[in-house]
Amino acid sequence: MIAECAHAKANLVLRVGPPRADGLHPLCSLFAALELADEVRVRPADRDEVVCPGVAGDNLAAAAVAAFRAAAPEAGLPPLRIEIDKRIPVAAGLGGGSADAAAVLRAANAIAGVPLSADDLRRVGATLGSDVPSQVEPGHALVTGVGERVERVDLAAMTLVLVPQPEGLSTAAVYRELDRLGRHATDLDPAPLRELAARSVAEVAAGLANDLQPAALSLRPELGEPIEALLAAGALAAQVTGSGPTTFGVFAEPSEARRAAAGLPGAIVTGLYG
Repeated sequence: MIAECAHAKANLVLRVGPPRADGLHPLCSLFAALELADEVRVRPADRDEVVCPGVAGDNLAAAAVAAFRAAAPEAGLPPLRIEIDKRIPVAAGLGGGSADAAAVLRAANAIAGVPLSADDLRRVGATLGSDVPSQVEPGHALVTGVGERVERVDLAAMTLVLVPQPEGLSTAAVYRELDRLGRHATDLDPAPLRELAARSVAEVAAGLANDLQPAALSLRPELGEPIEALLAAGALAAQVTGSGPTTFGVFAEPSEARRAAAGLPGAIVTGLYG
């Protein structure tokens, strides 16, 4: 059996350009990998099966197995049983499904005898979704293109307070709303984000931005409330992560984060991975 951790992520900066001819949106994103993680266990079995208590319907984990087999047919990957213990909120903008899929790709590669390199796995991951390639090797990253170009970065230590919502928010719906609003980025140069990643936690917090936030707030105006609550509780900065609906606040000290979270129902305190 192979056990993998599938780490959540929070977009510190997310710039999104207008859709290309294929409908995909180019982006430039600086994200933090979080200690918060799902546990993914994979082992050979009599048939392919994904067991994920509390999560209904298909997920990217099954698609990851099929994509791996298509990319490495000669490896003879056996049927797999995949068990996922979900700790990352579902449909929350934290990349949990993508992290699970990337963990499955790593495990499948190990079970098959490592026929694919990390770059190969990222190419396979790109067929599953824009967040999967960056999760093949967990860590903080600067991501460009439509998610397929991944550059590792270091970040100053910080603690985040996440405020999930009981109802998810469709990523596709948020992107459609972004297109309707027409508030796309015109500059996707990664250099400023690369420089930002090297700065202090206060400077990183001051640079937080998310082009999807106006669209998420347009669909769910009530998401402004946890943002204001996080700021009132002492966060250096707060915003929606990814397509939402989770909001987060940045704190320099874990003790400050824990005090803030105590007054926010359902809040999750997490440090950075690594």
